[in-house]
Amino acid sequence: MSRNKIHRLGDLQLKIMQILWARAGATVAEVHGALTGERDLAYTTIATMLRKMDARGLVKHRLDGRSFVYRAAVGEEAVSQGMADHLVDRLFEGSLSDTVHHLLTTREVSREELSKLEKMIADVKKTR
Repeated sequence: MSRNKIHRLGDLQLKIMQILWARAGATVAEVHGALTGERDLAYTTIATMLRKMDARGLVKHRLDGRSFVYRAAVGEEAVSQGMADHLVDRLFEGSLSDTVHHLLTTREVSREELSKLEKMIADVKKTR
C-alpha cells in the first residue's frame, strides 16, 4: 500500500504556496511584493526559499526573459491533508476524537459550527 507524500511546510513556505495557489505563476519580486504587507523579509530570502522549495519539488519554475516564474507543483489539498494528518499523528497519536475534543475545548465554537459538525458526522455515519 503506497502512502501519499507528506508535505511539511514552515510558516513562510506555506504563505508562499498560498500566493502561488492563488496565481497561475509569480516571480520572486511578485511573491516578495505580496508578502511585504505582513512580513519584513528581504528579496533574497524569498529567492532562496523558492529555490529550496523547487529542489524539494514543491514548486516548479520556468524562465521568462531573465526572471524565473514559479508555480505550485503540489496541490493545496495534498498539502493540507498531509499537514493535518501529521498534526493528528504527532500530537494526538492518531486519535481523531482526541483531536476534535481538544479543538472543541480550547477554541470558541459557535452553535452554527457545532451544527455543521453534527451534520458532517451524521453524513459519515450514513456511509459506514
